[in-house]
Amino acid sequence: MYQMYEFIGNHWSLVAAFLVVLGLFIFTEQKKKGQSINTAELSRLVNNEEAIVVDLRDSGEYRKGHIVDSINIPNTKLAERFGELESHKDKPVILVCPMGQLSGAAGGILQKEGFTKVSRLSGGIGTWRGENLPLVK
Repeated sequence: MYQMYEFIGNHWSLVAAFLVVLGLFIFTEQKKKGQSINTAELSRLVNNEEAIVVDLRDSGEYRKGHIVDSINIPNTKLAERFGELESHKDKPVILVCPMGQLSGAAGGILQKEGFTKVSRLSGGIGTWRGENLPLVK
């Protein structure tokens, strides 16, 4: 225990930097909106609860391969095109992006517009591909 205190005393700037990074991580995670789900939960929601999958990638990436029946609304255009999802407000909406990083902010936009069942695919389409799940072109 004494060695830990000695380390902290001798390397206080390193400890301070760690705490800043930890604080930023916590702040960023709190800003993400929507429950993070895995691929099995996505499939269950689509099959049993008529969930809508919204692919946030640009249209070129979407055309290279996407989840069956997903709707392509690029992340940069979500705020102006959320009206296309208006009729699905009562259904679960699952957001999919390249690696799971953009969907949190997109979830915040949808929640501000009254969507209450917003989820995001953990790891994005990369996880879907990594598990060799089907994509359509």
